Amino acid sequence: MIRFSLVCDADHDFDGWFASSEEFEKQRKRGLIACTTCNSTKVSKSLMAPQISTGRQKDAMAVASVDANRRELMAKMKELRETITSQSENVGTRFPEEVRKIHYGESEQRSIYGEAKRDEVESLLDEGVAIAPLPVVPDDAN
Repeated sequence: MIRFSLVCDADHDFDGWFASSEEFEKQRKRGLIACTTCNSTKVSKSLMAPQISTGRQKDAMAVASVDANRRELMAKMKELRETITSQSENVGTRFPEEVRKIHYGESEQRSIYGEAKRDEVESLLDEGVAIAPLPVVPDDAN
């Protein structure tokens, strides 16, 4: 595919993608290409600088895309964590004990969060206690 910078007789600039230069000419002669602003079919190619794709450019675009996706994901994880912690009670290292009390009806139903060791988490899950880890969000400085 080739991208051409196009201009209509009213000097509106727009772009078009074509399989080849010949395909552009065929479509232009048949009046199939219209200005995106005024619908004029009197269209011609505009001057444009060639764009040469290099591996370095592709790598940079891929990294930029990954970085943007990572920033968006981190922002959503941070928002989720802040929502949960603002609406829950931090019970710290008492988490396994407190969540069991809630699960077995020995304590009032409420949202809590805290800390638990791996073996404590495995034990809670084996008992059927519904728990989930909070997302870990790196500091903004990282």
